[in-house]
Amino acid sequence: MNTSIASHPLTRRQFLQYSAAVSAGLGGFGFLTGCAIDPVTGKNQLMMVSEPQEIAIDKQQSPFQISSDYGISQDDGLNQYVSTVGKGLLGKVHRPQMPYSFKCVNATYINAYAFPGGSIAVTRGILLKLDNEAELASLLGHELGHVNARHTAEQVSKSQISSLLIGGLSLAAGSQGSAFGDLTQQLGALSQGLFLSKYSRDNEREADALGNEYMVKAGYPSKGFVELMEMLDSLNREKPNSAAMLFSTHPMSSERLNAARQRESGQYLYSKEYGLNRDRYMDNTAALRKKKEAIELLQEGEKFLASKDYDKAEAAVKQSIQKSKEDYTAHVVMAKCLLIRKKFPEALSYAGTAKTLYPSESQGHYVSGIANLEQKKFPAAYTDFTRCEEILPGNPQMSFFRGYCLDNNGDKEPAANQYMRYLKMINYQQNKYSQYAYTRLKQWGYAK
Repeated sequence: MNTSIASHPLTRRQFLQYSAAVSAGLGGFGFLTGCAIDPVTGKNQLMMVSEPQEIAIDKQQSPFQISSDYGISQDDGLNQYVSTVGKGLLGKVHRPQMPYSFKCVNATYINAYAFPGGSIAVTRGILLKLDNEAELASLLGHELGHVNARHTAEQVSKSQISSLLIGGLSLAAGSQGSAFGDLTQQLGALSQGLFLSKYSRDNEREADALGNEYMVKAGYPSKGFVELMEMLDSLNREKPNSAAMLFSTHPMSSERLNAARQRESGQYLYSKEYGLNRDRYMDNTAALRKKKEAIELLQEGEKFLASKDYDKAEAAVKQSIQKSKEDYTAHVVMAKCLLIRKKFPEALSYAGTAKTLYPSESQGHYVSGIANLEQKKFPAAYTDFTRCEEILPGNPQMSFFRGYCLDNNGDKEPAANQYMRYLKMINYQQNKYSQYAYTRLKQWGYAK
């Protein structure tokens, strides 16, 4: 963006026309209706999304979801272990050409998810619920099932989650931010499940069957899949807050458990002699399990945060930090809690520690930026938001906030450049931020 915006001012009519045009379209992905061969069944299927588009969607969206889950675990050994188990399942998948990756993310809620190009993640919360490697292989196999059956692409083709793709990263633009409005709502929007697909029961059945197939063919007993389903069924009946996102995206039923038991005693009976590899799982998750109490306290804190019981949230997260003093996630959650309570200097302190603990993850910088913004420390906030953009490029909200900081610091021309960049990145969609940016541009003569 350069100063040429002054010679081609944006009129209000153009702004509104661009907004209307974008709201009627699909954000530039260029989807076309057509037929494709289902890689699992070999039958024709209605498919609007090509394989390169699936990979492109994955590359665009998965980094933001991973960051909303507080980044990839800094336990390199744990990450390598999850990746090794995942890659061990790829020998018999139906789409071996996809660029698969397997990661553990720092989130403490109980979930696992896949993006359409093959990015698969498991949370620390769900790893603490597993008992052996066969269960982990079952979990990763299930997520591989979603990728191989093209469930996300199928949903896009049926327009079930087209809103995910409208305007590219417009969801990030609409949900993040704190220059205006309620901090509770805006910080809450940074959390779990921002970009995740919601699967149908049919999708879950197919992913179960495929996951079970992949893990058995990789040398694990079908008993591991049954144990995973038993754990999920138990969680579904208990309905803990920490598993709410799991079951909103992966609907559970007794039918899924019964089907797993039938496969174990039927087509996969031959696998009963295979090893569950419990000792290997325990060895590779030992460091994580040492943090179990701290993670459970953090789950409690996030539950209280969601229910707006901020006294209890702050107390629980503080206890979690006392149990695990170098946990990045706990420091970010504490900073969020303190921001909501308008304890801005304290929030900034915890966010600063988070930045030190995990400098290459963006949420610590983002929360620090909000804390500085609330205290009108605009140069410091600008530095934080610039670092966010460097770590996780492509979030339009960073351009708005950088413009807002420059604006309040009296730097009109660079502020105007950032505001116009923001408007272009969100394709001129209307929201309170775009209206503010357009109004400022109009006041300065950059828009009519």
